[in-house]
Amino acid sequence: MKNVGNADRTIRVIIGIVLLSLLFIVKSNAKYWGLIGLVPLITGLIGYCPLYTIFGINTLKKKR
Repeated sequence: MKNVGNADRTIRVIIGIVLLSLLFIVKSNAKYWGLIGLVPLITGLIGYCPLYTIFGINTLKKKR
């Protein structure tokens, strides 16, 4: 079941790509923080966020 709306998904994908780009830009051990970008990227692509379920949040517009 999806619980992430279109605007939320777009923002997540952009943030995920920006964070993942740190893997290629930063030249220290801190670059691995860029792997955190996988979380928003994956949740944005599939449209489901487990934390939203826990907190009862749903940004997906309901169809009439």
